[in-house]
Amino acid sequence: MADALTRFVFEYAPVKGGIVQLDDVWKTVQNHADYPPPLRRVLGELLAAAALLTSNIKFDGNLILQLQGKGPVRLIVVEATSKRTLRATAKWTDEIPDSDSLADLLGQGSFAITLDQSQAGKQNYQSIVPMEGASVAETLAHYMKSSEQLDTRIYLTASHERVAGMLLQRMPDQKSADADAWNRATLLADTLKPDELLTLPPGDTLMRLFHEETLRQFEQEKLSFACTCSKDKVGNMLKMLGEEEVGGIVAEQGHVEINCEFCDRQYRFDAVDVAQLFKGSELLQAPSSRH
Repeated sequence: MADALTRFVFEYAPVKGGIVQLDDVWKTVQNHADYPPPLRRVLGELLAAAALLTSNIKFDGNLILQLQGKGPVRLIVVEATSKRTLRATAKWTDEIPDSDSLADLLGQGSFAITLDQSQAGKQNYQSIVPMEGASVAETLAHYMKSSEQLDTRIYLTASHERVAGMLLQRMPDQKSADADAWNRATLLADTLKPDELLTLPPGDTLMRLFHEETLRQFEQEKLSFACTCSKDKVGNMLKMLGEEEVGGIVAEQGHVEINCEFCDRQYRFDAVDVAQLFKGSELLQAPSSRH
């Protein structure tokens, strides 16, 4: 099944993991912007990584992965939700080098993971670390090892049609007679080729890699694209700008127009909308007939 996450565990060893393949989600993300090929590849890999991390974290809200730098690529953001939806976007300049290296694309940068559970009344969490590693997989593995003290191996690949990934993680505080299980699992996983990750069904991949191990494979979890933008959220953003600034834009242009960078939906606020906004009235439901 395309656009799905498959989780698995080793029955007799402290190792767990997941495999993800995204087709329609990835195509929808690409439809919203004309990403240059090197950036498209990194964005796709980060999208697959976010889906994989949801298999490891119990949360009620949004998981946000963000790469930020001062190079040709300024920002890459992927958001995955506990409802198994995804969205992604990026900002870049006109000059994108044809390079596989994150350092070449983003320059000196940082990697951030944010867990937003505010809607569920729970505490939010954010960790920001220097970007370490030449690829998304190396950056994530370094983060998990240094911040979470978890041995993690991540394999990511992206084509124009599909993105895919596999995650392996050694579970903590697990007593096992098989002391070599982690080394054996990662050595086998290192033989996985990008084309196999993109084309083979997850069950076939696990059979090829770990046919001598006893694995428990869970039912596939469907993933989909969804954007959480709304006219209410855009209105709240305009409130932070202040009535004077927003009113000045309306006086000059006749309206305020905001485009969502994730889904390209357009929100337009005319003089009536702005008056209602700063009077505290409820905004019209988006999208309305005026945008």
